[in-house]
Amino acid sequence: MLASLPDPRRWWALLLLSTAQFIVILDTSIIGVALPAIQTDLHFSTANLQWIFNAYVAIFGGLLLLGGRMADLFGQRRIFMTGFAILTLASLAAGLAWSDTALIVARGFQGLGAALIAPAALTIVMNLFTNPAELTRAMGFWGASAAVGGSAGVFLGGVLTQWLSWRWVFLINVPLGGIVLAFSLALLRPGVLRRGSLDILGALAVTAASVLAVYAIVTAEQNGWGSLSTMGLLAVATVLLIIFVIIQRVRKEPLVPLQIFRAPNLSAANIIMALLAAAWIPLWFFLNLYLQQVLGLSALEGGLALLPMTLAIMVLMVGMTARMVGRFGFKPNLVAGFLLLAAALVLLANAPANGSFVVNVLPASLLAALGMALTYIPATIAGMSGAKPEETGLASGLINSSYQIGSAIGLAVMTVLANGQTDKLLAGGTGRALALNSGFQLAFVGAAVAAGIGALLALAFLRQPAPAQPQASNSDRAGSDPESETEALPRAS
Repeated sequence: MLASLPDPRRWWALLLLSTAQFIVILDTSIIGVALPAIQTDLHFSTANLQWIFNAYVAIFGGLLLLGGRMADLFGQRRIFMTGFAILTLASLAAGLAWSDTALIVARGFQGLGAALIAPAALTIVMNLFTNPAELTRAMGFWGASAAVGGSAGVFLGGVLTQWLSWRWVFLINVPLGGIVLAFSLALLRPGVLRRGSLDILGALAVTAASVLAVYAIVTAEQNGWGSLSTMGLLAVATVLLIIFVIIQRVRKEPLVPLQIFRAPNLSAANIIMALLAAAWIPLWFFLNLYLQQVLGLSALEGGLALLPMTLAIMVLMVGMTARMVGRFGFKPNLVAGFLLLAAALVLLANAPANGSFVVNVLPASLLAALGMALTYIPATIAGMSGAKPEETGLASGLINSSYQIGSAIGLAVMTVLANGQTDKLLAGGTGRALALNSGFQLAFVGAAVAAGIGALLALAFLRQPAPAQPQASNSDRAGSDPESETEALPRAS
């Protein structure tokens, strides 16, 4: 039937959507190198500086579920373009920010735009590719754009900050956003519109819960884990999360129909995705600090040092991951990838203060790239595979939300560990470089533990689907790609 023919523009559309995913993830990492310059120019306090990162990630993660639901109801292209318009305008505001408050608010609106973009884009990707072999290759490009966006942000942030100004880490989104919006109408189909309503109250409850939980963790170092402030914030976040669940049970059209978690692997895949973020984001964050603050590299040199890892992720995800998933399925790849990522973190945890890039950073970073290449795409596929066609936007919102919230909480916890160890050693008279390195080592250990737990959960709880039986005729099989006769991936739609 004509309606079942693949979109002839699908690979160009994938390029556009991968660019969008790159920008969304880039915005979580590009500000890292620029933070000292931003602090000086806008007079940020040390306590408020972390909210340049967390305002984006917390709003992004908290509203992804609403973004996924909106994509299901109002059409993926419409929500995708609305999100990019918001992100582009917010990036302009962030680049022109005149105070710390203005920048934090602008970062929050960037997170809002990203929360609309990410689930709509992933749903479009899953619906564009109806051939399982094509889908694995497409997911390779998609996953590479996300992983490279996280790693490349450190490098690009160093280049822009050193050669131009910190403001360009935000302003660069303006021309990029304009390009994406210009091509969206031509390359993307409108998507299917569905009847339904939005659960605004549920969205507010879950977003407030995530923001308060992240705030409680990032301020626990200065307030104390057992303090009334920390425990009170965590208690309120817990109550809001319970209220959210109650709303979902009683509302006729909830933001997250709880029965969606009956889909095979969905619950386990979301926890696994959060653990992946809790391992990966601290890895590149503290590795960048190790390169600059311990080994003494400049912002540009530190970014260049991370370039091999970035390129390796891109090459491996595009050239290898699709074949590995097609041959072995998502579960074996997830377990192996987590173990490789944990091994890389253990190597970094043993990097000395007088270490070198070639000996202590390059091998571990390339091993981490291999681990990430084997985990991100299989975790995404596992979470999306059992969703009904009308729930693909919601499922993608859950997966993306888990990753973003996992990254925020994971980085907050590892930062508390690192700063606590560093402060203790500095108070005892240890030199600054040694004290910093000891704190970074503890953060790498914590991230390795998260990766190890992810491997165990994937091994114990993910169900590997049986290989699909080929349905094509003999003539079809004769001209098919050999990869199409490997295990077919279960599709979301």
